[in-house]
Amino acid sequence: MNPRVKNAIPEKDYTVHVWFTNGEEGLFDVKPYLDYEVFQPLKDEKLFNTVRPFIGTIQWANEADLCPDTIYLDSVKI
Repeated sequence: MNPRVKNAIPEKDYTVHVWFTNGEEGLFDVKPYLDYEVFQPLKDEKLFNTVRPFIGTIQWANEADLCPDTIYLDSVKI
């Protein structure tokens, strides 16, 4: 099982700065998902900026979320 998200803050250009339970941190690019119907509302920056950690993953105010494994595996570690 991959580490889970313990903190998340929105960044510029539809990225999310994430901290994982194993102490790593990374930048997760949401842009590739914005054309999927469930994520299209996140093109509104105000909604995008509502991102928060939620049960090991990230979630927005409209309840859209992503698989925590995807976030860990596809984030650029910093």
